[in-house]
Amino acid sequence: MYGLKELKTAIVIEDNSVECPVRDCSVKVDRQRKSFKREKKYQCPTHKIFVSPTTFEYETEQDNLLWFDSKDKLLYDEIKKVKRESRISRDNSEDALTWNVMRFLDRQEVLKDFLSQLSNKNIKEAELILWSYSPKENSDWSLLNKARIEFGETVARGSEPDIIIRTDKVLYFLEAKLTAKNETKPSDVHNRKKYETGGNNQFKQIFKSDYETVAVKEKRYELMRFWILGSWMAKQMGIDFEFYSLVMKSREQKIKEDFGKHIIETPERKFSRMTWEQIYDYIKTLTNNKEKQKITDYYENKTIGYSSNSTIIKAFDI
Repeated sequence: MYGLKELKTAIVIEDNSVECPVRDCSVKVDRQRKSFKREKKYQCPTHKIFVSPTTFEYETEQDNLLWFDSKDKLLYDEIKKVKRESRISRDNSEDALTWNVMRFLDRQEVLKDFLSQLSNKNIKEAELILWSYSPKENSDWSLLNKARIEFGETVARGSEPDIIIRTDKVLYFLEAKLTAKNETKPSDVHNRKKYETGGNNQFKQIFKSDYETVAVKEKRYELMRFWILGSWMAKQMGIDFEFYSLVMKSREQKIKEDFGKHIIETPERKFSRMTWEQIYDYIKTLTNNKEKQKITDYYENKTIGYSSNSTIIKAFDI
């Protein structure tokens, strides 16, 4: 896996070529334009990465994952059966970051402790559900499917939270972002499904603003859907709901205020901003072992490609 220690601080980009970003590599490949392609003419034959002027992609998804022993591989293969979209081999993949960080917390059995500190509640049980896959049910989570149907979605094309954590006291939704923003609009502005009417007209109970304002004008369509589904699901379970926008410390610093002004929060239903750096700070408090060293090195070395002036971008403010 390549990061700040292994990559050049700047790369040479010419009209028809881009140099491999790995240090001391003199290979130049054809320059990609518009969409990213995994073709031999764009691949460094030495380091096996596909290169563009702003990022690169590993030859396999496993190359971008920290944890991939037999148990991880089994889980990953099951997730892939329900996960709809994946660019995990891309250097700036938020999915790869999600796997590496959340699987660390799960493998180290510190997820309950992290959440207990986060919510100031004694969390005793926690199931990590990545991209809708429930390990306990060995399928996409049935309650999420019920919520999708309740609000007019189809199961096959329904909303897919990046991270759900089902606990005994709180249902957690975490929408993970790395380089992307929390700005989405419906592809069909006229098809509102049952977001406003499902759950016995739940929309009016959890939103201050109307659908048009939230989903279209303010471009909070994705956040809106997760607030709807998560609120309804937590109610069915009889527990609290906490929804977090998980972003880099340097990004979307006002997302709490920007989305928060449209929603109705209660002591049992909250929306907050969380940063990847907050999780890093928690990890640093844990007892030292090889896996902790591996994830902290990953955090400190992580990059998100090259800027418009061809210089490397450090991911995290740590």
